[in-house]
Amino acid sequence: MCGIFACHCHPDVQKFKPTALKLAKAIRHRGPDWSGNVISHNTILCHERLSIVGVESGAQPLTNADDTIILAVNGEIYNHRQIRKHLKEPYHFKTQSDCEVIIPLYMEHDIDAPNSLDGMFSFVLYDKKQDRTIAARDPIGVTTLYQGWSWKEPGAVYFASELKCLSPVCDKIIAFPPGHVYDSKTGETTRYFKPTWWDPANVPSTPVDYKTLRTSLEKAVRKRLMAEVPYGVLLSGGLDSSLVASIAQREMLRLKKKAEESTGTATPAEADVDHGEGLVGVDDDDNLSTVTYLPQLNSFSIGLPGSPDNEAALKVAKFLGTKHHVMTFTIEDGLNALSDVIYHLETYDVTTIRASTPMFLLSRKIKAMGIKMVLSGEGSDEIFGGYLYFHAAPDKKAFHEETVRRIKNLHLADCLRANKSTSAWGLEARVPFLDKKFIETAMSIDPQDKMITKDRMEKYILRKAFDTSDEPGTAPYLPDSILWRQKEQFSDGVGYGWIDALKDNAELHVTDEMMKNPKAEWGTDIPDTKEAYWYRLMFDEHFPPRCASTVERWTPTWSKQTDPSGRAISTHNAKYEGTE
Repeated sequence: MCGIFACHCHPDVQKFKPTALKLAKAIRHRGPDWSGNVISHNTILCHERLSIVGVESGAQPLTNADDTIILAVNGEIYNHRQIRKHLKEPYHFKTQSDCEVIIPLYMEHDIDAPNSLDGMFSFVLYDKKQDRTIAARDPIGVTTLYQGWSWKEPGAVYFASELKCLSPVCDKIIAFPPGHVYDSKTGETTRYFKPTWWDPANVPSTPVDYKTLRTSLEKAVRKRLMAEVPYGVLLSGGLDSSLVASIAQREMLRLKKKAEESTGTATPAEADVDHGEGLVGVDDDDNLSTVTYLPQLNSFSIGLPGSPDNEAALKVAKFLGTKHHVMTFTIEDGLNALSDVIYHLETYDVTTIRASTPMFLLSRKIKAMGIKMVLSGEGSDEIFGGYLYFHAAPDKKAFHEETVRRIKNLHLADCLRANKSTSAWGLEARVPFLDKKFIETAMSIDPQDKMITKDRMEKYILRKAFDTSDEPGTAPYLPDSILWRQKEQFSDGVGYGWIDALKDNAELHVTDEMMKNPKAEWGTDIPDTKEAYWYRLMFDEHFPPRCASTVERWTPTWSKQTDPSGRAISTHNAKYEGTE
């Protein structure tokens, strides 16, 4: 995952350049491999690069042949080869970077260019001839992007991958909306992403097709194996990450067999981490690009000693045959990291911080082992109504409306967590469940099929799609004990003592008197628990009050609970009675 910072129409861009470079440096953790910047007219684009594809030639900002179009991108374009192949006009590519295709797309389609992209991305493009800046963000907001303005430079507009770049220079900051494109020519931000499921009032009625659902997710995972560097899978032992790991492992075994057949040699001996050897070209028609051949897929899990997730992850890894790495952390490790976590996350949402802390710690270990990219399972619960509070959905219309709402807010919650917890250490997370084609498939299913009943647990149709028990000759994707394991929120699964410790420590830092007298600058956004109050205080240490407008606090619908943990849901208590 890379980092971008840009300012369009600055009154004195040369004088501003040292400040711009300093602001860009604040997100160098996102792109430790190289830094670049370009100034043209009164616009500056800065880029901090993490090289995953086009490693040798993809330094940014990218430019066209005559340097009149300048581009800075954070993300991965999975269909870049197909785009190169189907351009209307010949274009001379300077690099092998997957992101460079955005330039000829803009030249052919103007601000409609993002419609052609399949991937996760945020970009800022400057057109020198028109003195025009275009900015866009991927459909769901897997990558982060912020936009800001300053009263000191009323004509200027700023963009950055993280809030910390803009807070020193902007007095108004927003989270750039996913699926939108900004055009400086008009000053307008418009929505380009218009899927069938966007209007929650349009409740689908198509029955589930299990084969189509399975095939769609498999394609989503395969295209995200596009890489020229070592990669792995995050494996919590829950359904979502386990399915992603299973599909990735099947693909790795297929590539391994293909490589052995083509060379007639056995695979290399195991190392502590398998970094891969050579590159395997995959057919473009299968929506894939270059894939690094890994002798064995690496998987990673984290938890407190004896945590449910680590135990389940080990079971999955053994079943799949991945090279598994277990990390345990102590409660003290987590508490010591909290301030850093909030600095990198740029939020004070309780659920996000709880779950991000172990992910933050794990990401550091993974990067230290030489891995630069991981697959993760975010998004499934929003699409299929997997959170336990969905048990209380009154009818299929309400169920569907809530899934739509959750997907639209992912960029402020789980996407933000996955992106920033990993990017803090120069690691990239890819999320197959948020593939736009997969979402289209899954959100076109009659929500009645997704609803939780006494005979159907949460995410039943996803589990059923990968249940091969009635398919003779088809190897199982997962053990039944994992395929049908009940949902645990990540912050619970790493060990129940983690949340208890957070609450206990909040009691030490926040008094009853403080709760009665919140800060005036918080306005109506008042923390309702001591834990939430504590996180808000730490957020305020890093960011001015105006940054709070970019934060949304996660709360379950159809529930009166003040604690967002899945453990607080009565369904969880009934299922796990006596285990806490």
